[in-house]
Amino acid sequence: MKNKVVIVSASTGQGHNQVADALKIEFEEKGYEAAIYEPLKEVSKSLDILVSDGYKMLATMMPKMYGTIYKISNNETMNKPVAKLLINALQEKIEEIVTIEQASLIISTHPLIVDVVSSLKRDNIINIPFVSIVTDFLPHQSYINDYVDAYVVGSTFTKNGIVARGVSHDKVHVYGIPIKRIFREDIVTDKREDIFTILLMGGSMGVNSIKKALKNLVNIEDKLKIIVVCGNNETLKNSIEEKYSGYIPNKDIEILGFTNKIPELMELSDVIITKPGGLTVTESLAKNIPMIIPYFIPGQEEENAEVLVSAGAAIKVDSIKELDEAVEVLMKDSSKMAWLKQNMKDLSKDHSIDSTINLCIDFIDNYNHMMEIKDA
Repeated sequence: MKNKVVIVSASTGQGHNQVADALKIEFEEKGYEAAIYEPLKEVSKSLDILVSDGYKMLATMMPKMYGTIYKISNNETMNKPVAKLLINALQEKIEEIVTIEQASLIISTHPLIVDVVSSLKRDNIINIPFVSIVTDFLPHQSYINDYVDAYVVGSTFTKNGIVARGVSHDKVHVYGIPIKRIFREDIVTDKREDIFTILLMGGSMGVNSIKKALKNLVNIEDKLKIIVVCGNNETLKNSIEEKYSGYIPNKDIEILGFTNKIPELMELSDVIITKPGGLTVTESLAKNIPMIIPYFIPGQEEENAEVLVSAGAAIKVDSIKELDEAVEVLMKDSSKMAWLKQNMKDLSKDHSIDSTINLCIDFIDNYNHMMEIKDA
């Protein structure tokens, strides 16, 4: 009996790989073997640099251009050239991975790989079940393919968007973007109840808009603790440390780079100010920490923000200059905080990594049963 799972991902930001890591941990705890691969890195360093570094450059330095490309490619016709390029580049490698691992299930945590795996199924080169994890709250066209056996999504909004593109309702499961279990566990902290605490983040790349946000927050007269997470952006961290290392009246500012302590920091905080990456949003929903969105990367993050605001699960400010007003409202209006928290609970009520793993195990069991009948 084969119980091996292959998870394929790509490094455009850290979210996709973190989802892959969370799944691997869960499968292994259930006694299944799981292997994570990044086919782009294995096939071509130049192609991986083009995709991964290209994303980083566009998202941070030319966000409007990135948003335009995202929107142009968000239909079947315009998405085909990219899909064809990736199929030609990655199909042989993914076939090799599935064969070597003798996998009985393949999972993709990145949209760029969906068409590649689907092409292998379409051509009967592989016949194992294929699950696609949709890591944003509105589906891009690159997620959609007839040969995907199941989609795991973060909200009913996401499900409705996929069904509207012609996918069967039964194929789409609102189990939430898979995150590490610690985000759903209570953590004992030394949280101070006498001071309002803000967690200020900008994703793994550390967007420079954090500096403007912090400058605005410091203008709030009330006593505040502000935890600033700069991600992998050392230049940003150094710049903020240089400006805010001295005494600032009524403000306790803690500046961090990349950290694995996000669950604890969320537990310590009253509100999170962040860009709405799919993983960060899901983690915030799990921790039930109200979100304020003052910046985002055009494209999927812009769509994530729209979903959250329409569900009453986040506040979006049109300008960073309005950030202090949004924070002060939440500081002084407990009913507004309670409203946001309840809406967050409603949006994530069906989220369960156990449901995702059980769905996958059912696929594995059915596949193994079919193979036993075929070999009999």
